[in-house]
Amino acid sequence: MSYTYKRLDKDDVALLLVDHQAGLLSLVRDFNPDEFKNNVLAVADIAKYFNIPAILTTSFEDGPNGPMVPELKEAFPDAAYIPRPGQINAWDNEDFVKAVKDTGKKQLLIAGVVTEVCVAFPALSALEEGYEVFVVTDASGTFNQTTRDAAWDRMSQAGAQLMSWFGVASELHRDWRNDIEGFGGILGGHLPAYANLIQSRTSAEKG
Repeated sequence: MSYTYKRLDKDDVALLLVDHQAGLLSLVRDFNPDEFKNNVLAVADIAKYFNIPAILTTSFEDGPNGPMVPELKEAFPDAAYIPRPGQINAWDNEDFVKAVKDTGKKQLLIAGVVTEVCVAFPALSALEEGYEVFVVTDASGTFNQTTRDAAWDRMSQAGAQLMSWFGVASELHRDWRNDIEGFGGILGGHLPAYANLIQSRTSAEKG
């Protein structure tokens, strides 16, 4: 069976950040809080670096789910922001779908809380409408590894590609010769081990 490698295209992708809300973050137990926050902010930095349009949405934010975490709103001050009044599946909200379609992009990067609902439901809906969907697994969180794995299976079987934020960054960048310092700075800023690697390279060049 032949296989077509559908890789991320920085010129044809939009980022959907779904329900990274203060209340919902307390439900994330498959990553520790600091690690998860770092991963989510890494995705935000990657999107800004590549000028990828972002769409932010929340669910029932006046209730216990709480507001979108402030760092994401600050990262994308001009992004479409859709506070859904009640729809659990973001794709059931007309304003959200319109915002997605208005980007004109055919690929969607999706991350959110919780994985089996806030990520899986719009991912499956977007796949049904012909989008290429890439799920940022380590910027999406849920109750435990069992529910996470079930959600990953469901999405991947439907055609979604599961990736880490580091994989997303590398596939978008394609070639180190495009930029070393700026791109390396993002990686080093969110991965201590990579920061050490960058420092050793800099030291070697100066030496």
